[in-house]
Amino acid sequence: MGNLKGEFPVTLVLKSKEDLQIRHNALEAARQSMNRYLETKVGNLNYRFTVRVYPHHILRNNPLAAGAGADRMSTGMARSFGKVVGIAARVRKGQPIFQVDVAKQFVSAAKTALVRAKNKMPGGCAIEEVRKPAA
Repeated sequence: MGNLKGEFPVTLVLKSKEDLQIRHNALEAARQSMNRYLETKVGNLNYRFTVRVYPHHILRNNPLAAGAGADRMSTGMARSFGKVVGIAARVRKGQPIFQVDVAKQFVSAAKTALVRAKNKMPGGCAIEEVRKPAA
């Protein structure tokens, strides 16, 4: 998202502090929040935003019935494969989740956008700044 072909001297990365699974709806909420903030504050041509993880892992749930007659309807742990309830991205400690490349004058706005995304993520996250050497 943003300017895919531009050259930007500063890269900000949101990294995970622990091993965890991030559900697809949390990733999408953080992505929308970040992209909307960057478009309004920075402008569409002054940043490049990349989502570095993809939710491949399928989450399943075996619903167990409770109440009257539950013993006749439920199979318990026999045939307990379960129905799909969502998908998640498996993230390791230190793995980048989001990456934003910006010009130097927009670093504070990009950090604010990453903090907004961090608030929507499970577990702990850290923001890391990488400056490219001047050519």
